[in-house]
Amino acid sequence: MSRSLIFHSICVLLFLFFLSECKQESSEKEKGATPKMEQKTSGKRILFFGDSLTAGYGLNGPEESFVHLASVELQKKYPDLEYVNAGVSGDTTSGGLARLDWVLNSKFDVFVLELGANDSLRGVSPKTTESNLREIIRKTREKFPSIKILLIGMRTLPNMGPQYAKEFAAVFPKIAKEEKVTLMPFLLQGVAGTRSLNQNDGIHPTAEGHKILAKDVLPYLTKLLK
Repeated sequence: MSRSLIFHSICVLLFLFFLSECKQESSEKEKGATPKMEQKTSGKRILFFGDSLTAGYGLNGPEESFVHLASVELQKKYPDLEYVNAGVSGDTTSGGLARLDWVLNSKFDVFVLELGANDSLRGVSPKTTESNLREIIRKTREKFPSIKILLIGMRTLPNMGPQYAKEFAAVFPKIAKEEKVTLMPFLLQGVAGTRSLNQNDGIHPTAEGHKILAKDVLPYLTKLLK
């Protein structure tokens, strides 16, 4: 191979190397700009922690649930608001307590606690329900001391007997007062018992029913976000 050809080959290789380095540097600068965009101050965050009522059981999609509807309404005032629907159908207060640590994997400003209905359907002692709800609230505050908590009250079916129903209903206001959390007395007010607003099981609200739930829960969330 002639000297001129060798020299020409070296020049080509150096040019390609230089071009490659420029592209890499440019790419790294672009990547370096990404974290700056992600470092924007995040908006308010709400965690909805509940059972099938929170999950939106039986609806055509999560966008029909009161969780989504209320959050969309809140986003009109808080465009950066984020929410997490951590509803699990069939969950009890014991199940909620067991999965709490996994759910609290990032910081939230508001914690909406909607559990207990399935406890009553299974005949769980109201004292057990009370103990579990207290523990959920305390563990949540232990991790996020400044978090605001909304406890959603529930009632049980008449077939559990008047004494059980009375003891169960008393759990929620008692906890709210002693743990100093905001209480929504009854999530299904105006919906429970109305056939047209409930699915065939008579327990889970329809999409229209969830619109009412969203409207009713909205004032509580708005107050806690201030």
